[in-house]
Amino acid sequence: MGELRASDLALVREQLGREPQSDFSVLVRCADGHPLVIRNHPVDAEGDPFPTLYWLTCPEAVKAVSRLEADGWIKRLDETLGGIGEGLDDSHEEYAEERARWHEGARDWGGVGGTRKGIKCLHAHYANHVAGGRDPVGRWVAGQIEPIHRDEDLSPRVAAVDMGTNSIRLLVAEADDGDVRELARDMVITRLGQGVDERGRLDPEALRRTLKVLERYVRRARGLGVERIRVGATSAVRDAVEREQLEDAVELMTGSGIEVLTGEQEAGLTFLGATVGLEAESPFLVFDIGGGSTELVLGTGEPERAISVDVGSVRVTERVKPDDPPSSEDLDEMRRLVGEGLDQALDLVPPPRRGTLIGVAGTTTTVQALALGLDRYDPEAIHRTELTLEAAADVAQLLASMTNPKRAALPVMAPGREDVIVAGCVILLEIMDRWGFEWCLVSERDILDGLALEMVRETASG
Repeated sequence: MGELRASDLALVREQLGREPQSDFSVLVRCADGHPLVIRNHPVDAEGDPFPTLYWLTCPEAVKAVSRLEADGWIKRLDETLGGIGEGLDDSHEEYAEERARWHEGARDWGGVGGTRKGIKCLHAHYANHVAGGRDPVGRWVAGQIEPIHRDEDLSPRVAAVDMGTNSIRLLVAEADDGDVRELARDMVITRLGQGVDERGRLDPEALRRTLKVLERYVRRARGLGVERIRVGATSAVRDAVEREQLEDAVELMTGSGIEVLTGEQEAGLTFLGATVGLEAESPFLVFDIGGGSTELVLGTGEPERAISVDVGSVRVTERVKPDDPPSSEDLDEMRRLVGEGLDQALDLVPPPRRGTLIGVAGTTTTVQALALGLDRYDPEAIHRTELTLEAAADVAQLLASMTNPKRAALPVMAPGREDVIVAGCVILLEIMDRWGFEWCLVSERDILDGLALEMVRETASG
């Protein structure tokens, strides 16, 4: 279901007054950082269906909605839906589809709160609305109880979306003493760059998947009071010769155009996100292994040298078309392709004599999660920890020996990453070797945080 911080697990236990019944991830937070809405796995610990995908956990919000239910609003709304209930059937259908994305067969378990018609629980509808669902009942509840999850000063909130080759990610945040305070963070692998390297155009189905997630992200951001939504697109969109449909859809959803970032812009934003507040030996050499490209940027307070090369986990995988598991010949070909690209980077971004190597994004963080032996993906346990070259090589060897289904079954593996992570490991090892580092600092903060940081700083400067 995504990441779960140890601190969030403890907070949700406290909020519920019991052990959570299924795996979950925190989707939305209140202004003070505690969980507001979680996304449950559709199957509980015993393997039974758990139909409530989005769960309201904040005690204050739960009490506010409970007062509406105590006043009889479920029956009153059910009897007089009128304009409020328009589109409710579509909400149930959308909810079922979203649940099925996380568990095959879960589509048949009903809609919001597990029902197929009408209203079963106002808490479930409100949680669905806050999570980005198209839910008229949840929207009505919001109008009655909000701003339940906002502080008094109503500081401006921003939303940043990183539309990458392999995944699309969301960060909703507000300014926090030169940094940002996270209110919502999410990641879904949609493989927008599927086939772009070979055909030079966006695959219609990949585009549909990505826009569907973006639409939910936009509704979530709007529900949290965001006015400005910034969508930054990277390698896959840069390489696509036909992207008008995507640009038009983003403009329609967000009210602002998509930013197709250059490789150098991408590197600079990654550097900003990864190094803010970092106390480590400088200069910093930051690398970001993406699906279509890899960025390397060197600097101290600001980027000084940066390059983006067309070497990414998806691109390399699609070019090699490895066996499952990959053969030694497949791995050799991956190393050859990666080496050719990284040789270009070495010319512009030479190895520093000292400093800190910082690795960001899904390949590096997943490798570190495996190296640490985590039983779930916990960014608190990963962020700014040291990954040695030896440990990375051991994990890479393990992953290369496994089939895609076995990699997918690893508890820290994000759905959709399993078939490209071996290529990502090759890139990771080649970077550490060629730039001469025995270890790297692993950062959970990257281009997404850089996009949001730029926004809040622009807002603060007027």
